[in-house]
Amino acid sequence: MRKRNDAVLTVAGLVAACLAACAAAAAATDAGSPRWVGSWAASQQAPEPRNALATEDLKDATLRQTIRLSLGGAQLRLRLSNRFGTMPLHFSAVHIARPVAPGSSAILAESDKALAFSGSPDVTIPAGADYVSDTVAFTAAPLSDLAITLHIDEPPAQQTGHPGSRTTSYFTHGNLVSAADLPDAKKVDHWYFIAGLEVMAPPQAAAIITMGDSITDGSGSTTNGNNRWPDVLSARLRAEPRTQSFAVLNHGIGGNRLLLDGLGPNALARFDRDVLAQPGARYLIVLEGVNDLGMTTREHEVSQGEHDALVRHIEGAYQQMIVRSHAHGIQVIGATILPFTGSGFYHPGAATEADRQAINQWIRTPGNFDAVVDFDQVTRDPEHPERMLAEYDSGDHLHPSAAGYKAMASAIPLSLFSAAPATAPKLALTFDDLPKHGPLPDGLTRTDVAKKILAAFRDAGMPAIYGFLNGQRVEQEPPDEGFLEAWRAAGQPLGNHTWSHMRLNDHSLEEFEAEVLRNEPMLRKWMRGRDWHWFRYPYLSEGDTAEKRAGARAILAKRGYRVAAVTMSFDDYLWNEPYARCSAKGDAKEIASLEESYLAAADANITYVRSLSWQLYGRDIPYVLLMHVGAFDAEILPRLLALYRDRGFEFVTLEQAESDPAYQIDTDLRLPPGADTLEAEMAARQLAIPSRPSYAAQLEATCH
Repeated sequence: MRKRNDAVLTVAGLVAACLAACAAAAAATDAGSPRWVGSWAASQQAPEPRNALATEDLKDATLRQTIRLSLGGAQLRLRLSNRFGTMPLHFSAVHIARPVAPGSSAILAESDKALAFSGSPDVTIPAGADYVSDTVAFTAAPLSDLAITLHIDEPPAQQTGHPGSRTTSYFTHGNLVSAADLPDAKKVDHWYFIAGLEVMAPPQAAAIITMGDSITDGSGSTTNGNNRWPDVLSARLRAEPRTQSFAVLNHGIGGNRLLLDGLGPNALARFDRDVLAQPGARYLIVLEGVNDLGMTTREHEVSQGEHDALVRHIEGAYQQMIVRSHAHGIQVIGATILPFTGSGFYHPGAATEADRQAINQWIRTPGNFDAVVDFDQVTRDPEHPERMLAEYDSGDHLHPSAAGYKAMASAIPLSLFSAAPATAPKLALTFDDLPKHGPLPDGLTRTDVAKKILAAFRDAGMPAIYGFLNGQRVEQEPPDEGFLEAWRAAGQPLGNHTWSHMRLNDHSLEEFEAEVLRNEPMLRKWMRGRDWHWFRYPYLSEGDTAEKRAGARAILAKRGYRVAAVTMSFDDYLWNEPYARCSAKGDAKEIASLEESYLAAADANITYVRSLSWQLYGRDIPYVLLMHVGAFDAEILPRLLALYRDRGFEFVTLEQAESDPAYQIDTDLRLPPGADTLEAEMAARQLAIPSRPSYAAQLEATCH
C-alpha cells in the first residue's frame, strides 16, 4: 500500500466521490468504442526573436525534435501547427521514429515511419491552423520518447512553436528526415510546429490537462530530464494499476498570465484550444496567477483599490475556466499559488503577498474548484510561509527545483482521478493439465492444491471455470483422483486436453484422434451427464501444416467439440518449479520475490493483450486466460484474482466469453483454419507486435 500525503488533500477528499461520479458519467459516452486521447502536447505561441530560428536556418531544413509520451498506444497521429503563421506553411515530409536516447539526434533506423496527410506525404497548413496527420500503426510504450522529423522548404514569415521545451532539438539543411543521425546539426532547446501527439486508447483512457505558466512549463527542471511536475505526475499515474490509463498534457507557457498577454496568449484566450479541444480531456489542473500578481507591482506599487480589483479579476478568470470546463464534462482542480517573496524579478511586497493569500483562500474554499491541491503548503518554508522552502527552490525564489517539482507532483492524490471504464472488460479463467502440473513442495498433495484453488474461487465469487483433463495422469497416479473429486464436488466443469497431453505437431492425425477418443470415457464418468465438449490443444499446437490443422478441426467437429481458445497467458507455469525449489530450501525471501514477479508478469500481460485487442478489433474482446493447476498458482491465486478485479475485469464463463464473434473460428469448426492467437492475427494483418518481458531465465536461476 502506498502512503498518501493527506496533509495536502485540503477539500479534495470531500469531493472525490463527486469527481469519480462525474468522470464515470463522462466515460459512459465512450463505452464500447475506441478513443483518441492526447498523449503529449505543447501550448503554441509566436516565439519571441531570441527564441526563434534564423530565417536562413529554416530554408530547405530538416528539424528533428524529441517528445516524451505519457500514454502508450499502437496507433498514433500527430498534430502540426501553423497557429501563429501569417501565410500557408508547407512541409514536404514528416517522419516519426524511436530515438536512440534522450538528448540525441540519432534514431533507430528500423523504427522510422513516414506520416501521411489525407494520403499525401506532404502537407500545407493554412495560416492560423493546426493539421492532424493520418493514423499510423506505430507501437509506442507509455513514458517512451518519440522523435519527430520535419522537412520544410521555405521559412515562414512568422514561426509557431513552444520555446520552453526543456528538450534539445536539431536542425540542418537538406531533406534528411530518414537519416539515422544528424551529427552536424545545430542544437536548440525549443520546439517548433509540433502541438500534440494522440494515441488510440481503450474507453477508460483520458487526459489530465495541466495549465499554467513557467512553473508548469518546467523552468528550473533539467534539460532532457523530463522532471517537470507534470512529468513526475505522469510517472506516478503509470505506476498505479488504477490510473495507468491517464495521460498528462502539459499546457504551461513561460511568463503566461490569466488576464493579459505576455509570453504567449493569456490563459483565457488560449483556453478553448489548449483545454477544451484536447482529445480525451477529463480533468484540468490550473496553476496560474503568479505572473499576474508579480507584473502588477514589478515597476511600482499600486493602490489598494487596484490590488483588490486584481484579486477579483483573477478569481473571475478561475470561475470562467470552471464554467467552460464543466460545459464539456471536464472537472477542474485548483492549485494554490506558490510563495515567491525574495524573487529578484518581481520583488513582491506585503500587499502582493496579501493578494496571494486572498487568492489561495478562494482556491481552497469548498464550492469553487471541484478539488484542490495545495502546492503552497507543499513548497513553503514553515518558518517563513511567504518564501519557498530552500530545498525546493531553484535559486531564484520563484521557480522550484527538480526536488520541488517532485514534491509538488507527489502531493497530488491519485484518488482524484477515476479511470473506471463504463463497460468492464471480461475475462474467463481456464486451467490446464488436470489433475497435476509441476512439482509439489514437500507435504503438499494434489488434493491440497485443488482445495486452495477452489477456496480462492469461492471467496472471489467466481463463475464456473473449466479444467482441461489429461486422463493418463489419473491412471498413472490414482491418488490424484482426489483433485478431480474436489473439483467436481465444487461444481467446476471439465474439458478434453487429450489423454497424454500429446503435441499434435509431433504426431499424425490418426494418433491425435485416438488421444481425443481415449480421454472421453473419463470425462463422461466425472461430468455425470453435463456437457464436456470443450477441447484445449496441448501446448496450444493446432497442427504444423494446413492439412493437419484442417484435419484436426474435422475430427473435433465430428465429435461436437468447441475449441477453448487462449487470448491471455503470462506463462504462469514457469513459477511452479522454482517455488518447489525455494520451499525445499525454506527461502521465504525468494518466495516473496516469486510472488512479486508473478503478479508483475500478469499485470504487464494485461496491458500487452489489451493493446493487441484494440489494434485488431477496436475494442476489448472477452479474454480467455490460460492457467495451470500448479502449487504456486494455487498459493497466489487470491492475489491474482484481486489484481484482475483492480484492473477492472468482470469474470465470466468460457461459454460467455466465446459467444463473442471474435471466437467464431473456435466455436464453429466447420469454418476453415485461421489465426489461432491474437499474435497470429496481428502477423496475418502485418501489424507490429509489441515486445513483452520474459522471466524464464530469471526463474530458471532462482533457488538453484
